Amino acid sequence: MGGVPSTPLDGGARPQESAEYILGEFVGEKSYPLGSNLWQQLLELPLDRRWQRDRVDRACQLLSENNVHTRHLAKILIHLAWCLQGCTSNAGGPSSVYMKAINALYISSLFLKYMIENAKSENFEELYLSLDETEPVPIHSIRDQNVENLVMNCVISCISSVDVSSTTYILHQELLNFMLVAMATQLRCGPSPGPRDVNPFIDAAMAQETSLTSLLVQKLLLNYLIRPHTSHGGATYSSDGGQAGVLQRVGSLAANLVLLPINLLVSSRGEVSRSPLAEYSVLMLLILIHYRKCHVSDESMLRESDPSAKANSLSKETASFCDNPYCKALEQARDVELDVEVNASDGPVAKVPFGPLFNTLTACLANESAVLLLYSLVQGNSAFLEYVLVRTDVDTLLMPILETLYNASRRSSNHIYMLLIILLILSQDSTFNASIHKLLLPSIPWYQERLLHQTSLGSLMVIILIRTVKYNLSKMRDVYLHTNCLATLANMAPHFHRLSSYASERLISLFNMLSKKYNKLAELRDKSNTIRDDSFVDDVSTEFYIYTDFLRIVLEILNEILTYALPRNPEVIYAMMHRQEIFQPFKHHPRFSELLENIYTVLDFFNSRMDSQRIDGEWSVERVLQVIINNCRSWRGEGMKMFTQLRFTYEQESQSEEFFIPYIWRLVLPICGLSFKDNTINLFPVDASPGLDLEKQLSNGEITNKYQEVDVKDLSQEGHFVQSFSL
Repeated sequence: MGGVPSTPLDGGARPQESAEYILGEFVGEKSYPLGSNLWQQLLELPLDRRWQRDRVDRACQLLSENNVHTRHLAKILIHLAWCLQGCTSNAGGPSSVYMKAINALYISSLFLKYMIENAKSENFEELYLSLDETEPVPIHSIRDQNVENLVMNCVISCISSVDVSSTTYILHQELLNFMLVAMATQLRCGPSPGPRDVNPFIDAAMAQETSLTSLLVQKLLLNYLIRPHTSHGGATYSSDGGQAGVLQRVGSLAANLVLLPINLLVSSRGEVSRSPLAEYSVLMLLILIHYRKCHVSDESMLRESDPSAKANSLSKETASFCDNPYCKALEQARDVELDVEVNASDGPVAKVPFGPLFNTLTACLANESAVLLLYSLVQGNSAFLEYVLVRTDVDTLLMPILETLYNASRRSSNHIYMLLIILLILSQDSTFNASIHKLLLPSIPWYQERLLHQTSLGSLMVIILIRTVKYNLSKMRDVYLHTNCLATLANMAPHFHRLSSYASERLISLFNMLSKKYNKLAELRDKSNTIRDDSFVDDVSTEFYIYTDFLRIVLEILNEILTYALPRNPEVIYAMMHRQEIFQPFKHHPRFSELLENIYTVLDFFNSRMDSQRIDGEWSVERVLQVIINNCRSWRGEGMKMFTQLRFTYEQESQSEEFFIPYIWRLVLPICGLSFKDNTINLFPVDASPGLDLEKQLSNGEITNKYQEVDVKDLSQEGHFVQSFSL
């Protein structure tokens, strides 16, 4: 093993049988054919010793140097495939079959990870994923397919067909670990997928039969909701040598090498039981469904472009993306508990129980991977979205979302964004908007600003969304987060029912807060006319128009309530009357006057009813509110100007992979213990922590959301309100 002395570990063993000797031959200069006994010896080594990291690195370096001649990486991968074929065809067979596969997986992961990390060429030529033409092949069928296709087919088949049990738990753990390592070529590519990007193993996974891809999606989802555990009492693999590794306890070579930590006790902030296999499964699924293979429609443009230039510099208009079978499989997944006919032309469909999946997701929303999976399901799978919307206990989903938003300062901005988009998607359904006001919450213990008793879920949602806007205005100052919140409130507004006094007051204070920001920007814009700094003038002008739109949206929300839900919301009328002076500066404003007409029609109506009342003593809140309630019954909406009902829809941008792929890999690396050298990662800036705003971390903007207002008056200068922005 290079710097490792070739001495027997056991005094009675011959040198040719020692672990040191076998590993040394594997990484050495001599090429061993596929049929050599060396491979069986390598996969059956029952070692009980560890090597220091520098010795492991030296072994990896030697294999990398000699692989061009020996092709030993390709050969170990072929033997891995054969081992997995044995596991698949002998399910429930002797544990020795599984142990050889585990050893093959772990050894392959170790050396493959090193060679991916240290590859010098952009197309990973150093891997040499093919056999020399003179290589004797005992099984001729492997000549008909490349190594990566063979391996990925066997890995996916094994995951899909072998049940998870106490005997096979570690096998499944290492299968997923291997897939993550093999797909880590994405770390070497830029955040914007280009036609010259090379990802051999994930491309091979994409090329599998539809029946197999559907089975894999089904199995990964089942792993996630079932959350299987190891039978070894939570033993962990310790990289410092302080504790025996779990693989060592089952006789695997892998536990004796300092390589990729297993972390069998993955930290979980959810309330469900901890399961690293579940966490690996959801991360693997997220990588698969969000991968996009880019190709250029006009190949001549790629050939004629500057060879030194990156393919990503090509215009995106000339590039397109191949279909992703895993994304399609997730979108077509159906509830196994329902007898739903599936179009035979669509092929096999992944079937999972939506109920347990929903329950698991709602219990794990403190975990960002769970939020990403929930987003992927409600955004892409119409059957799952419908299942969520018809549930009568939607509070089990909304309460953890709202609590997480309440604690936004403790979460990453990406976590918050994804939750807000989920709420926006749900708010597009009128039944959902109506049902959340029917569910009363006795108390909300985590809400600290004031006691909330017998508050409807809808009122709480309004309170939290407005609180998120205010927090963002003072801390994060992210314009897109404002738009997320306001778009959701706008969808909810026509369906408000008995909005609480606190929620109503918060809604009016939102207008007041945004109006103050608007007025400050108006002053800055006026002053900027005397400043010669064009960039400053442009920035102020842009922000001014953004807040103009925000103010218009809030006024639209108030109009929605007054037009469609006034009799049901006396507290909103009270809050408007109590703070009616804040509307006065905008009454004759050319951008807002039209929207203020209805507000003043309502204020004039109720003010006149108040003036007509004769009472003794001071007006109390209760008396004012009672007058409002009494006159709501006689309200006929006379003189009100009708606006088309406001509605915002969410559309995922076509280049969404530029956000999701870096985001997912940021989650994968710490959870799965993969450590890549900083200077080898091109997918995202290595000096940026996952908690920072990705708008600042990635120069290109990773995902674009399109908020499309349907049949609504124009709110932007361009004549329509379709905003594209980065999370």
